Amino acid sequence: MNSPTNDAAEVDAAIAPEGNLALLQDEPMERVHRDGVDYLLLGTAHVSKASADAARALAESAEVDAIAVELDSARHQSLTDPDAWRKMDLFEVIKQGKAGLVAANLALGAYQKRLADQFGIEPGAELKAACEVAEKRELPLWLVDRDVGLTLKRAYGAVRFWDKMMLISGMLGSLVFEDTIDEDEIEKLKESDMLERTFSEFASQSEPLYRSLIAERDEFMAAKLRDHASSSGAKSVLAIVGAGHLKGLTEALTNADSDPAEVFERLNQPPPPSIWGKVFSWGMLAVLVSLMGWGFVQGLSTGAEVLTVYVLATGGLAALGALIAGGHPLSALAGGLSAPLTVLHPALASGMFSAGTEVYLRRPTVADFEALKDDVVSFAGWRRNRVARALLVFVITNFATMIGVYTAGFEMFRRLQE
Repeated sequence: MNSPTNDAAEVDAAIAPEGNLALLQDEPMERVHRDGVDYLLLGTAHVSKASADAARALAESAEVDAIAVELDSARHQSLTDPDAWRKMDLFEVIKQGKAGLVAANLALGAYQKRLADQFGIEPGAELKAACEVAEKRELPLWLVDRDVGLTLKRAYGAVRFWDKMMLISGMLGSLVFEDTIDEDEIEKLKESDMLERTFSEFASQSEPLYRSLIAERDEFMAAKLRDHASSSGAKSVLAIVGAGHLKGLTEALTNADSDPAEVFERLNQPPPPSIWGKVFSWGMLAVLVSLMGWGFVQGLSTGAEVLTVYVLATGGLAALGALIAGGHPLSALAGGLSAPLTVLHPALASGMFSAGTEVYLRRPTVADFEALKDDVVSFAGWRRNRVARALLVFVITNFATMIGVYTAGFEMFRRLQE
């Protein structure tokens, strides 16, 4: 029988007598029993000192066969290996078109770090503490979250075009505007009623985004826990996850009847190519080419005029974007010269050329990699750090080129109507 509970007596029974129960009495916890395995789930706020203390106390005292954490291998390496960023090959990241994903991951981490810096705690300290305790107690450590890059890809692919623009704008905006939050508000993130209201509002605003970022991961982590327990023979497991996942994970772990392998097969797939995205891209390309062709039909001077508008709008804004990101003038030139051509080739992006040139001209140093996580908490830091700046040049050059495409289209049409 699968059954969830947060009864204090049952939770206490899972904690050794030497456990500091005072640290745990206000923490959100659930307990699920299914398939002969007891799962004790602790919900945390990733920038809360109270959560970090509670996670360490519970990991040290709970009589369990394994400890699971809301991490994938990449985030685990980043959290436990301070030198992990030094191994990143920036040229390869840019060449493979992954600079946007890396930049998004850094921007998300930067927001957490800004909050954590307010209260003198390392982001994800409770997860790191659980990893350290698992190693100290020689307990198996299970990384149960889905690959963060795949999650971001599925989230980006799940929303409509204008929502994508809002996501990119929001990411860039988070680098410029620094929010502050009271410590009481941090602790309120662990109140289930507030979480339910927050996520209900989130889902109503963008259900596909909520599904990709939250619900799919709840289902994935539940399947991971079941799969690890089945293969290892563990009978009791402590799982430490963000409080926003506690309710969904409890429900998925309680009610899921699909084979874990089927869940992995379904949720580990990259987002399918959007037919409407292709139609829109090729349609926009057809419109631009048609407008240029229409201009030359009206006369050589008219055709040259609309072609000039197209080159200046796409190339000029691409170059401006690279400069705003702090790029070298030659990086801006590379982005500006390539933009009018890359718009016509779906497999290329102007940001590849501007960012590639940036890395070549201003090669990152060891100090840049060491300071990366601290520098990305502010826009000035992104522009100062050579690693972050190259990623920012990639993102803003591409974003500015996209704006240039629409600007060019409207202006070309307007001039042809005169």
